[in-house]
Amino acid sequence: MTLKSKNIETILAEKRVFKPSKKFQQRAHIASMKEYLSLYEKSIKDPEKFWGKVASELTWFKKWSKVLDETEAPFYKWFVNGKTNITVNCLDRHLDTATRNKAAIIWEGEPKDRRTLTYSQLLQEVSLFASALKNLGIQRGDRVAIYLPMIPELAISVLACARIGAVHTVIFAGFSAEAIRDRVLDSESKLVITSDGGWRKGNILPLKQTVDDALHECPCVRHVVVVKRGQGEPFPCHIKEGRDHWYHRIIDDASAKCPAEPMDSEDMLFLLYTSGTTGKPKGIIHTTGGYMVYTYLTSKYVFDLRPEDVYWCTADIGWVTGHSYLVYGPLMNGATVFMYEGAPNWPDWGRFWSMIQDNSISIFYTAPTAIRAFMKWGEEWPNKYDLSSLRLLGTVGESINPEAWMWYHRVIGAEKCPIVDTWWQTETGGIMITPLPGCVPTKPGSATVPFFGVDAAVLSEEGKEVEAGILSIRKPWPGMLRGIYGDKERYKQTYWSKWPGKYFPGDGARKDSDGYFWILGRIDDVVNVAGHRIGTAELESIFVEYPSVAESAVIGIDHEIKGKCLVGFITLKDGVLATEALEKELKEWAGKKIGRFAIPDKIIFSADLPKTRSGKIMRRLLRDIATGRALGNVTTLAESNVVEQLREKYEED
Repeated sequence: MTLKSKNIETILAEKRVFKPSKKFQQRAHIASMKEYLSLYEKSIKDPEKFWGKVASELTWFKKWSKVLDETEAPFYKWFVNGKTNITVNCLDRHLDTATRNKAAIIWEGEPKDRRTLTYSQLLQEVSLFASALKNLGIQRGDRVAIYLPMIPELAISVLACARIGAVHTVIFAGFSAEAIRDRVLDSESKLVITSDGGWRKGNILPLKQTVDDALHECPCVRHVVVVKRGQGEPFPCHIKEGRDHWYHRIIDDASAKCPAEPMDSEDMLFLLYTSGTTGKPKGIIHTTGGYMVYTYLTSKYVFDLRPEDVYWCTADIGWVTGHSYLVYGPLMNGATVFMYEGAPNWPDWGRFWSMIQDNSISIFYTAPTAIRAFMKWGEEWPNKYDLSSLRLLGTVGESINPEAWMWYHRVIGAEKCPIVDTWWQTETGGIMITPLPGCVPTKPGSATVPFFGVDAAVLSEEGKEVEAGILSIRKPWPGMLRGIYGDKERYKQTYWSKWPGKYFPGDGARKDSDGYFWILGRIDDVVNVAGHRIGTAELESIFVEYPSVAESAVIGIDHEIKGKCLVGFITLKDGVLATEALEKELKEWAGKKIGRFAIPDKIIFSADLPKTRSGKIMRRLLRDIATGRALGNVTTLAESNVVEQLREKYEED
């Protein structure tokens, strides 16, 4: 069945529905659709009353005078004149409760070294480093760049900056020196926090050396703090006298008492840069009060957090998911957070499952890209381990293919764990469209319904509601971005100019008869083939349904007759051979499932696909490969050699 609008045609017609179990509902924070609908209606009709009540659950130095100020839209203000500090709500407020001695962070390094910090211990570590930063001259409003592996000091650094009112900008510890330089210069960071190295797939990443290479062109940086990751002796690295400081030495001279700086609700909390795959990276601004309230509530309800949970979000803190749902949101809820440094397939493909077993992980939140990799490696790996501690699964980062959803449900969740398929962005600050696991029936591949306060709609180019078109958010929400650093006009043009007063996230979507949202991918990835406008996400889902396929990417390139033709890049499951016969079968499969107009002109088999560091397939590069254009900047690729391998394969064929 194909659903049509004048904007986008959609192909998927998923009929499978999974209701929450009675057992899960009995203990859920929100246990019925009636309760969800009632709260949702209140959040839309009277957002100030709704969000004011939520904010009252947190600690403030001074209460706000107004919940929402829309007078300078789209530069909205939330909790106007309120004074707070997010670290007080992550740490201090738990000290008078039993949470004080509960594990806040359980950390495992790739070499299997371990460390656990209780809430009391984490506050002490944060206070020590916050004092040390002040001793180095870092003040409220200064920008601090953080380039660390996934070690406890990364979370500590983020919280220490927030505690003294410094603005943190975390740079994923895999970016190149060029990418670091661009972000440091744009943010005018005074200090960089890095480490002597980090572990990835059994190798040492020379992080300090990469920072040194970047800072040759960064006169704004006055100090570099270096965390010793090497066990025993540090990993080899250069320490520049007067500029560089060992982390363990400066905290020895610091005070363990560092009161939290009272921050205005609209003071900048952090800058986070988009990957910059198309143009200059954008420094997304998030402020204190609204972001704090929104990540607190989304963490509580989406993950249905309970005191006994051990919660694992696999995202790196270098991405917004790690900010919101590894550090700030879970800690505000008093959760125990699991944190892992290395690769999911080191020393073998069972690493994630062994850690779930050994740490009794109950909530597991990961990306569809990772799930498709797990599928490729085979279910015999998770089947080796006891995953019975899991009670809730989640996905984040992009739309999940229905068949990957079903594999996740069956193999990892043992058909008993609800799956929260979440849609949101760096810009939104927190989860926007999602099931609430105790009440919302799920459909494989659908992000389902809007979270509280999120007025989502599917619009045409002209701004009219349609069944399949472009996703829009019609009202402000507390976690929203407050701008692009240093470029107010770009902020207005990028996000608010398409439809006056409505936020434009850039994704295609459709809304089904139950009011569920299906994300169709970036509207830039809609392909017009022989008069049919089709989102590539749905085409890719069709291929992943085929038993031999682990992952796919579909692009459109110019065709002199059709206007556009399709090229499919296919990654096969382990042990499956790429043959001409299989290529023919896949083309026939696409014709059968969609129609002959959607059969790719060419299918290219690849061992991997080029992805950003956050795991999103870089279709721009695939188009460049398919058309022979120059590749340009590939500093955000997880495995840059994949591009050349694919180009060579295309040229061979």
